[in-house]
Amino acid sequence: MEKTTVNYPFLTDEVEIYERVNGHKIVLAHKEGEMANVSTWVKTGSINEDDRINGISHFLEHLMFKGTHKHKAGEFDRTLEAKGAIVNAATWKDYTFYYVTLPKGENCKDLNLAIELHADMMLDPILPEEEIGAPFDLNDSTVTDKRERHVVIEEIRMRKDQNWTKIYNACNYNMYTKHPYKRDVIGTPEIISKVTRDDIMNYYQTFYSPENMTTIVVGDFDKEAVLKKIETEFDFKGRKNAPKLVHETDSPVCQKKVVENSAHVNTTYFMYGWLGPLARDIKGTICLDIISIIFGDGTSSRLYQNLIEKQPEPIFNMISSEHYQFKDGNNFFIQANCKSDKKDMAIGLVEKELENLINVPITNEEMQKAKKKIKSRFAYSAETVSEIGETIGYYMTVCEDLKLIEEYLMDLENITIEDLNNIIKQYLNLNNSVLSILVPEERK
Repeated sequence: MEKTTVNYPFLTDEVEIYERVNGHKIVLAHKEGEMANVSTWVKTGSINEDDRINGISHFLEHLMFKGTHKHKAGEFDRTLEAKGAIVNAATWKDYTFYYVTLPKGENCKDLNLAIELHADMMLDPILPEEEIGAPFDLNDSTVTDKRERHVVIEEIRMRKDQNWTKIYNACNYNMYTKHPYKRDVIGTPEIISKVTRDDIMNYYQTFYSPENMTTIVVGDFDKEAVLKKIETEFDFKGRKNAPKLVHETDSPVCQKKVVENSAHVNTTYFMYGWLGPLARDIKGTICLDIISIIFGDGTSSRLYQNLIEKQPEPIFNMISSEHYQFKDGNNFFIQANCKSDKKDMAIGLVEKELENLINVPITNEEMQKAKKKIKSRFAYSAETVSEIGETIGYYMTVCEDLKLIEEYLMDLENITIEDLNNIIKQYLNLNNSVLSILVPEERK
């Protein structure tokens, strides 16, 4: 195995990274205390889906807990939860990850048990037909099956009824031309109702490969012993690595694109979206984090102060900005909810605030306040084993380089107002935005 080390801020020991011959990576991080976190991050999510299997990554995440040849469905959860564990998983565009957080136990007995069960689940899911449920016709109202296929479909339906999901999905879809990021991670009822067990197993066997997996253990333990334990339990038995898929990065729209939809709502929702730098572009990513805090994070932000606090009459119910990080390019959003009869005025006010990001330059006081908030969040993320595990997983999977974390605080400190202005001009031009609007049906 090839070993590298990383000086992780706020941790007392170096983080150790081991890359096995088959490409499987093991990361061991020391954190004093009785709690431990075991996770495996897989470099697959909606980024590896197409229109035929959109949502299969999330569906598979559910099915991974439905038993192996050694352990029946539910046994994994029951065994570990009896030890005080929190067991869960998540799927996003660039990754799917599975984790266990629990007290390590005397002589790390429970940590070792967690590694055994976790490895078994990751490497030998049987995806039983009786747990999946048979494919069916969505128009057949006589189907009352409650198995996992129907659980996922109900989750999709509930989520799609949410107004912010509607506005985000429309904005996200129109920001891209060809890239898989344009699809909703959770998929559609039409696809999930038809996808077969063979489709799901083929997807698992293709993308849950050694090179795509990073297993992370955080806690206070004998690193040599845990390393050997993971090597033993994660026996891939010659499994092939996934094909290298390279997706062409989309260019931003060159003229503001407006998409309007209607729904049973009483107020108007709207969202601006922009494409940003790659997640591994740490300087660009930090700059957009700072800009997001200054512009729309909390009651002291420009958007809140100027468009809610200081307005002579109420127009907005809420307004904020967000910055999402992705391997093939970040997203920056402004999201707002306003009175429907004030929609055009509200949009005009937001666009004026965008102009003012340049015309009313960011002050040193604003920048320093934002930097302080980011430092606090960064320090907090090193407080618990689960937060450390998640941060490591993000850097290993989305940025594909944990070394980037070593200089994070220095990179943050070195950001200047000129850097922020350059990023605003490069990425937050109104002509490069997608505006998604959701209005009451009667208005449309």
